[in-house]
Amino acid sequence: MVEHALEDHSALLDRVQAIHTLGPQGTNCEAAARKWFADRGRTGRVVLHPTLEAAAEHVNRDAGEAVLGCAVYPELHNFVFLNLHRFQLVDSFVMPTHNMILASRDGSWPATVSSHPAPVGLIPTGISVRLVSSNAQASLDCLAGLSDGCITTAVAAAANGLKLVQDFGPVPMVFTLHF
Repeated sequence: MVEHALEDHSALLDRVQAIHTLGPQGTNCEAAARKWFADRGRTGRVVLHPTLEAAAEHVNRDAGEAVLGCAVYPELHNFVFLNLHRFQLVDSFVMPTHNMILASRDGSWPATVSSHPAPVGLIPTGISVRLVSSNAQASLDCLAGLSDGCITTAVAAAANGLKLVQDFGPVPMVFTLHF
């Protein structure tokens, strides 16, 4: 019985041809989705969305599409239970994130920081917080002058020409696949 269940599970994972996840480009979720396909020796399409909820709205299981989330996403419990009628948690894995950093446009200590809710604990005391939808979006908002700095990935900061203020390093993270 267990062996049969594992075969069914494996067949289910084999159906995944595209993963919808949190964007914009440079998020840890994007890297995790690409790793999920690479670990299986497969090519697949990674589709980026402004929020995990928006990603879920675009998933078409019949077309082999899944959604990838992160276990520290503050609303993951709601995401799972509100979507039980659409998909289920089918896989999870640990991957180190890109280095998480505090960055600013000129490398100076920021007074306000854009951040996704998950890593706000990295923001030093005394800095005002502006919540955004992803770590990569935080870097875009900082670049646009909506905040003085951001908690983001080193990849997103580099892509947007931001300067390092403090490097927190990579974080071992659990990512979840829902199909």
